[in-house]
Amino acid sequence: MVASVALSTSAYAGDFDSDPAYPAFRDQMVRQYQFAPEDVDNIMINAHLKPNILAVMAKPGESKEWYQYQPQFITEATINKGLAFQTTYIEALNRAESTYGVPAEIILGILGVETGFGGHKGSFQALDALSTLAFKDTRRPDYFKQELAELLVFARDEKIDVTTIKSSYAGAIGYPQFMPSNIRQYGVDFDGSGRIDLVNSPIDAIGSIANYLASHGWQKGKPIGYRAKYEGTDDNLIITKDLTQPRPASELFALGLTPITAPVAPTDLVCGVRLMGDTGPLYWFTYPNYQVITTYNRSRLYATAVWQLGAAIRARGAKLVMPDLDAAKTP
Repeated sequence: MVASVALSTSAYAGDFDSDPAYPAFRDQMVRQYQFAPEDVDNIMINAHLKPNILAVMAKPGESKEWYQYQPQFITEATINKGLAFQTTYIEALNRAESTYGVPAEIILGILGVETGFGGHKGSFQALDALSTLAFKDTRRPDYFKQELAELLVFARDEKIDVTTIKSSYAGAIGYPQFMPSNIRQYGVDFDGSGRIDLVNSPIDAIGSIANYLASHGWQKGKPIGYRAKYEGTDDNLIITKDLTQPRPASELFALGLTPITAPVAPTDLVCGVRLMGDTGPLYWFTYPNYQVITTYNRSRLYATAVWQLGAAIRARGAKLVMPDLDAAKTP
């Protein structure tokens, strides 16, 4: 039976009941997702304003260079955790690679960068985080209202007490830090338990990350990129502004960018990427799979850290030595 859209008359005392935007949100939950109005109210009683989240979101984004960003994620400790995680979940990683075509090392790279293989999943209540951002943050309220709606639907459909779901300050959940909409769209029950659990099931996280990347265009067996060198007068000419718009490598060759770790065919469609190392700029030719990683997080620092952490875990597993990630041999 579809719930009525009549507003509930029940009393409730959440931190958002008097917000001017709340009635429209409740109406959306009723009309679009068939919640009863009183059920929305009874859930939102438990939603509390978190000023510290607003303080974090209000800070201007800190711009870091690669030489500052890399050491946060590509460390001896993280690589060792990745090796241990790989050993424990090798069957699931291999199955995900076979099913979705996404290499295990990229799944490991995302898990390592996002949560240190589950060590830092977030300590906020997702309901608090998303409600705070939906009703009190002024920059992307519509986005966070939709994610709040997706959280409530996910909890209802999976029969989870929404107040038990933990997240980051921005509402990202579990091992892979999926937003609720991504859980509903790309989450998979990879361990066969009958439910999607990205908080407690590393196996579900493995399958869900692989499904996400495959759904965003991962090309099985294709490269991510290769290190390059630049010999020219203005490297802005070889830096790709939009990674969805690659160009023939021959154009970049003509502008002074050449590969140093592997051959790049002149007809290959590639992008030029520059990050700042501690002794100067570093350059890469990147392929569409690199752009796919940026759909998870738009930052090129993030995509490169995922890629290189995965490569480091792979190399350590094969050689039991720490690779020199900025040497010419680096992917």
